Amino acid sequence: MTKIALFGTSADPPTAGHQAILQWLCAHYDQVAVWASDNPFKDHQTSLEHRLEMLRLLISEINPPVNNIGVYEQLSHRRSLHSVEKAKEIWGETADYYLVIGSDLAGQIRRWYRVQDLFEQVKILIVPRPGYLIDQKDLDALQDLGGEYEIADLTVPGVSSSAYREKKDKTVVTQPIKEYIHQEKLYA
Repeated sequence: MTKIALFGTSADPPTAGHQAILQWLCAHYDQVAVWASDNPFKDHQTSLEHRLEMLRLLISEINPPVNNIGVYEQLSHRRSLHSVEKAKEIWGETADYYLVIGSDLAGQIRRWYRVQDLFEQVKILIVPRPGYLIDQKDLDALQDLGGEYEIADLTVPGVSSSAYREKKDKTVVTQPIKEYIHQEKLYA
């Protein structure tokens, strides 16, 4: 059965950490669908259009063994359930869908919109993030709601979009992203 990773992210801006996750996903899934979305729990500093373009630039630097990754703007929605439903319109009902979340969201996901409906349609892939331990009580709560999960066996660089926005730490983004931010005068 086809395994599809669904990776919606704020990407404000996308970082070297996002790139490491995408490279890992390309090696472990048949298809990797990426999109930028507005997280209902965050304020965003850059338009969705710019964040999608930066994701395209980030992906262009990845050289996967097969062409199995792409930005799917039509999946962008504030609610993950709607993104999953749109993915099923593209790839059908028979694929195995994995919704990719960072370990920082493992405790939050149970409060998401119609989470039990979401859990009926996807498995959750939790990506460990430095500074965000995965708490067993959060995993138990996820399972109690009917969620199935896996934890990715990967080490992500300890970088974040917040470090770029708040501290102007240019080491967290790749060169093409830096150039795009400069060209478009973003995060001034």
